[in-house]
Amino acid sequence: MAFSFFKKLTSKEQKQESHNGPHYYDLKVKQIVQETRDAISVVFENPEGGAISYKAGQFLTLIANVDGKEVRRCYSLCSSPFVDDNLAVTVKRVEKGLMSNWLPDHLQAGQTIKVMAPTGHFTTEFSKDKKRHLVMFAGGSGITPMMSLIKSLLSQEPDSIVSLIYCNRNIDSIIFKDELARMETKDQGRLHVIHLLDEAPMNWQGLSGLLNHNLLVKMFERIPDWGIDKTTYLMCGPEGMMKNVEGLLAELQIPKEKIFKESFVTPTIDKEQKKLVEVSDEKKDHTVTIRYDGQEYKVLVPAGRHILETALDQGIDLPYSCQSGLCTACRGKALSGTVKLDEEEGLSQSERAEGYVLTCVGRPMSDDVVIEIG
Repeated sequence: MAFSFFKKLTSKEQKQESHNGPHYYDLKVKQIVQETRDAISVVFENPEGGAISYKAGQFLTLIANVDGKEVRRCYSLCSSPFVDDNLAVTVKRVEKGLMSNWLPDHLQAGQTIKVMAPTGHFTTEFSKDKKRHLVMFAGGSGITPMMSLIKSLLSQEPDSIVSLIYCNRNIDSIIFKDELARMETKDQGRLHVIHLLDEAPMNWQGLSGLLNHNLLVKMFERIPDWGIDKTTYLMCGPEGMMKNVEGLLAELQIPKEKIFKESFVTPTIDKEQKKLVEVSDEKKDHTVTIRYDGQEYKVLVPAGRHILETALDQGIDLPYSCQSGLCTACRGKALSGTVKLDEEEGLSQSERAEGYVLTCVGRPMSDDVVIEIG
């Protein structure tokens, strides 16, 4: 997951988050809901210490032993802290996805699974005094964090509205289809859902086809116009869908500060560009000093390898989650030296300016690198 922050962290919040470090829970599965043929929602019981605090739009990191190896994956919360009594995440099967296939095949109600405390910045503060319009673009499982935000906004901001454009392959793949319909009826006038199907049935009365420029223009004609000052645009879904949305919003001259996105994968275009850059990178081994949990470790990182994977191979138990530079669970502050990041989308501009790095995609470029985590 990558974040263009919907709710920016202040310097004080960043320091507090870093100081506290990650927390882990062993949560019992209360219920597994079969949302579609390929998607399930996992509802967790609250731990003995009481309900876990979280913000709408955040995600959980699930940790499981798959084929003898510990696997960690991030899944957005579909539950709302204002509406739901229990934490819940939604998991959609992905072809060759290790965890996304293991969970629906093996996890059952009553079992316990280890999770990292909720985190993520694709969120916002809610207030009954606010009056705003959230325009959301979701594709497939990208509906998950949107669901958390929609339920929270409808509950907490009586004068705000949501317009949701939701793209799916076919009618059977629409996650939360019935729940969205119930919410739209209950909060009539405040939630407007526009479905778009790649493969529409004969009796389909909605829009169909790929989300291209012409369809986006038609959809915008159906969305209430509250003006730029009161409207915010959110997107979460496949890379191609979000590129198309960003293109139209740029055409409409929507300010970038009004646009926020959450990505479940690292952009493939950026990956190809980084491969070309790596050819000219310095190819030397470097020693990195890592300070974590009151201990100091010296790690020799071979050329081309990342700091986190090298430390884990040496038995150093550092915090991490996605290992793709998207979730920021492995974030640390570089007190000295130079660290090159293969992926920077998970960090805000202010975090990068303050020296924060992501160890899972960070490679040392000098021997004086000192990173403080937590």
